[in-house]
Amino acid sequence: MNFLRGVMGGQSAGPQHTEAETIQKLCDRVASSTLLDDRRNAVRALKSLSKKYRLEVGIQAMEHLIHVLQTDRSDSEIIGYALDTLFNIISNDEEEEVDDVEEENSTRQSEDLGSQFTEIFIKQQENVTLLLSLLEEFDFHVRWPGVKLLTSLLKHLGPQVQQIILVSPMGVSRLMDLLADSREVIRNDGVLLLQALTRSNGAIQKIVAFENAFERLLDIITEEGNGDGGIVVEDCLILLQNLLKNNNSNQNFFKEGSYIQRMKPWFEVGDENSGWSAQKVTNLHLMLQLVRVLVSPTNPPGATSSCQKAMFQCGLLQQLCTILMATGVPADILTETINTVSEVIRGCQANQDYFASVNAPSNPPRPAIVVLLMSMVNERQPFVLRCAVLYCFQCFLYKNQKGQGEIVSTLLPSTIDATGNSVSAGQLLCGGLFSTDSLSNWCAAVALAHALQENATQKEQLLRVQLATSIGNPPVSLLQQCTNILSQGDKIDRRGSKIQTRVGLLMLLCTWLSNCPIAVTHFLHNSANVPFLTGQIAENLGEEEQLVQGLCALLLGISIYFNDNSLENYMKEKLKQLIEKRIGKENFIEKLGFISKHELYSRASQKPQPNFPSPEYMIFDHEFTKLVKELEGVITKAIYKSSEEDKKEEEEKKTLEQHDSIVTHYKNVIREQDLQLEELKQQISTLKCQNEQLQTAVTQQISQIQQHKDQYNLLKVQLGKDNQHQGSHSDGAQMNGIQPEEIGRLREEIKELKSNQELLRSQLAEKDSLIEKLKSSQASLDANEATASARDSEQIAELKQELATLKSQVNSQSMEITKLQTEKQELLQKTEAFAQSVPVPGESDTVIAAKTTDIEGRLSALLQETKELKNEIKALSDERTAIKEQLDSSNSTIVILQNEKNQLEVNITDSKKEQDDLLVLLADQDQKILSLKNKLKELGHPEEEEDELESIDQEDDDDDDDRSQGDNQL
Repeated sequence: MNFLRGVMGGQSAGPQHTEAETIQKLCDRVASSTLLDDRRNAVRALKSLSKKYRLEVGIQAMEHLIHVLQTDRSDSEIIGYALDTLFNIISNDEEEEVDDVEEENSTRQSEDLGSQFTEIFIKQQENVTLLLSLLEEFDFHVRWPGVKLLTSLLKHLGPQVQQIILVSPMGVSRLMDLLADSREVIRNDGVLLLQALTRSNGAIQKIVAFENAFERLLDIITEEGNGDGGIVVEDCLILLQNLLKNNNSNQNFFKEGSYIQRMKPWFEVGDENSGWSAQKVTNLHLMLQLVRVLVSPTNPPGATSSCQKAMFQCGLLQQLCTILMATGVPADILTETINTVSEVIRGCQANQDYFASVNAPSNPPRPAIVVLLMSMVNERQPFVLRCAVLYCFQCFLYKNQKGQGEIVSTLLPSTIDATGNSVSAGQLLCGGLFSTDSLSNWCAAVALAHALQENATQKEQLLRVQLATSIGNPPVSLLQQCTNILSQGDKIDRRGSKIQTRVGLLMLLCTWLSNCPIAVTHFLHNSANVPFLTGQIAENLGEEEQLVQGLCALLLGISIYFNDNSLENYMKEKLKQLIEKRIGKENFIEKLGFISKHELYSRASQKPQPNFPSPEYMIFDHEFTKLVKELEGVITKAIYKSSEEDKKEEEEKKTLEQHDSIVTHYKNVIREQDLQLEELKQQISTLKCQNEQLQTAVTQQISQIQQHKDQYNLLKVQLGKDNQHQGSHSDGAQMNGIQPEEIGRLREEIKELKSNQELLRSQLAEKDSLIEKLKSSQASLDANEATASARDSEQIAELKQELATLKSQVNSQSMEITKLQTEKQELLQKTEAFAQSVPVPGESDTVIAAKTTDIEGRLSALLQETKELKNEIKALSDERTAIKEQLDSSNSTIVILQNEKNQLEVNITDSKKEQDDLLVLLADQDQKILSLKNKLKELGHPEEEEDELESIDQEDDDDDDDRSQGDNQL
């Protein structure tokens, strides 16, 4: 502790000798007293001295106070005093009033003391662990000073204390319990503690988030009144920012937990002009910043996109647009709201489309984009607000070709409102581009450049824009007007920076001409443009003009690199020769490098948002820095390339374009096939559903048929019982007498039985016809099968015989060929021997040659014949294979027909069974009719009806005879 004593000796006013002795005595009493009351009183006295004599109490008493925390945990009062004393020693919050002259030195010494005492305290990690365990005590006098002490330790040596808490078992979880404390003082200080704990430590941030911190903090914000709440809401919002900023895991957890939806009520702000307190402005500012943390362009694209979609779906974007168009909103809140809306819609097509549909509450209604652009080109508006509107416009057009087309279309002649009743976005941009305010020129040029970003179609469309310069003069193109203003330089008196207008126009022209050969041709068609650029680059100007020279060099380089050589006077090679003669290649490359070497270039390349401290710093646009980075190298190579290399490069470009067109074609084909595949899949799924429905219907019908069969069998049984019952009943009726009503009922039953009998007869006839059809089809199948098998057998036999004949012919031909070859060899040998022994006259040679020729002719003829025979054999083999395949097909057909035959036999059997059942049923009905006829006779029925019944019976008998004959035939 020598360094502490050195600090103590360096103080201008130290304690009196008596106070030093008092502190020493109190420390001895704390260390040596056996009574708890004595130790408690001594610690309380040290607490009262610790604020005024901070250094001395810290040097002498810290070790004793830590020992008290370890040994006297049972007494909450002494623990509270010890924690308060340690907090007074370590904390820099001094209540003493100091003079203004001594304030800075006193603050520095206080900070040094706090850091040094903190280092001593955490040197033993057990001290921090002990403090964490004390926070579990519910007693207010222990927990509250413990929270304050730990917060002070984190403020002084945050990373070291964070590491100790991180490795401590359940360290972070113990601190999370503070948010659930019912005492607001402890809960609020717990929020401050977690702020210090989570600062710049991703591991602790994740643990705190997964300990349900989001839920608890959002509950506290809601309880405190959201934006209308006090400083507690501010502290909770700062803690939420600590947890979410640059922490992708926590951002994803926040989105997946549906906490974005809970942010919507924060922005339900009324239109009243009053009620914007300083605390409410601060709270709403932090809430907007929290939304921006979730959709920041620096986040991973996937995470940002999902948060943007969630904000649109829950209505958060709509609520922000309401604030944007509301009246009475403070300027800083309005600016931050514009920035927030910008990042919520950036790169998200659905959100951009919604923003394009938002109208301001004016009469007549105007699109929000137009109202914002009016603020951007109005020089009386605050600078930060104009920057925010520019950022909003850039985000609206980012990866939004539809929006770019809508903006450019407002400049085209066919869409301009001739009445002048409404102002379009294009008119506002042109007005800003050609105003006398350099800042408006720059903003309008950058905004228009973003309407052309990565969109060749709109670059070509913008070439059609014509401007009326003055009465009586013909209109000029927008491209020509931009170059005219550029060439005038400082001749026009403008408010603001001297080079800002020219820089903005050059950035617009570079963006316009890049990747657009048609725009390059239009630019070069004006004969004054190239001399102006070469003159600007060749001059030796001051530092302010060097940036303009670099941009002119970039524009000229773009005119070379994207030149399609359509203008004979300004072909690539001629422009490069012009540069070499008037500027020099090395000088040109040096001037081109002025852009990336500028001090404001690197600052603009870091973030998309145009955030400048003052208008003078507004020089570069973020997207333009990316364009410079992309083109600087290729332009340098293009300047040093020869004409032959240019030709090769153009050929390679054409090849690549062809390749790209082929790839595009195949992509379109694949896309169409994917669509067809999807349609087929949908059709398959539909057919599957229909199949399932039909199968269900079939199953239901089968069950219904089975039910009908069961009912039919049950009715047959009941009919037999009724016959017996009616026989016994008729005997009783004969004895007791029958009423006329019963006779009528019996007649009705007879009629019903007659109708049933007719129905059964018709069914029987249908069954008979079905049996006849099945028999005839079976007979035809048998005949076809026999015919097919006989025909196949005959063909196979014929083919086998023909194949054997051909084989024998081939064998005989082969033998004859072998014999002739042998004779030829013998003759050749004799000829050679004779030629060696005796010279022969010319005639013998001729004869031998003739014989040899004759033999060779015969041999070649035989070989030709053999070749033809082989071809015939091959053809026959193929035919045999085809016949074999046909035979296999016939066999499979026979098997199928056999299965159908078996199925038909089964159907015949079933039909016979059903016919027998019908015959039995008819017999039963005949018996019943006979019994009823007898009953009618017994009842004294008239003879006419009896004759009718007899005729019916006679017909039934005839039918029975016919049916019996049919059965015999079967």
